[in-house]
Amino acid sequence: MPISCIFEKKIGMTSTSFVQFLTRLGNESLSVLATTIQKSDYVALDLSVTNEALKTVDVSSSEKLGVFIDAHIKNNKAKVAFGGYLETRGIYNRSDYFNQQNPETERNIHLGIDLWIAAETPIYTPLDGEVHSFQNNTNFGDYGPTIILKHIMDGFEFYTLYGHLSLTSIQNIQVGQKFAKGAQIATLGDANVNGDYPPHLHFQIIKDMQDGYGDYRGVASQKELAFYKENCPDPNLLLRLN
Repeated sequence: MPISCIFEKKIGMTSTSFVQFLTRLGNESLSVLATTIQKSDYVALDLSVTNEALKTVDVSSSEKLGVFIDAHIKNNKAKVAFGGYLETRGIYNRSDYFNQQNPETERNIHLGIDLWIAAETPIYTPLDGEVHSFQNNTNFGDYGPTIILKHIMDGFEFYTLYGHLSLTSIQNIQVGQKFAKGAQIATLGDANVNGDYPPHLHFQIIKDMQDGYGDYRGVASQKELAFYKENCPDPNLLLRLN
């Protein structure tokens, strides 16, 4: 039986129905940052291997990449840079955790959306939910402190992942703790704790956690992309930043 059929049978929902559900939710005003930040304050950011502007940037350096991102935000008179869903990136080449020296199995395709903004920025849940799990994922280039929320709405059970948080974000929460839509759940970490990246939030939607706890793959290889693209729909269906 194809993986997709097993997957849909296991979670009891088709990809089409779940995407339609997320699209309906996105008609509301949903945000993971403060609602005082307007949609006009966001600017799209391309960190893909095809972006010629990155050819002169040492993307292995969190400091130099941060300078590039900050300049992009400033030059566009924005407050937040966003993007990255299904983006093929070279930034992961620096880490053995992602780079397996094989084009088919090398993990370099991003499965969430990144919101680039200063460390200590408050992070909010866009939906009612409860803490499924949390963990400090300390591999080089990994999420660092991470929170995963579980949501049950209109017969759908799914999860949202918040990566690259501050250490304090996971010190005073508990599994099963409930958060109402719009409640602050965390703050962003800096390069010292967030996997060595410029400060940003990795936000990802997950249909099936596959027994994951405090962690779920946020970067996929080309070989496994079909499955992860279905299991992790575009977060912009909720956030509507385009």
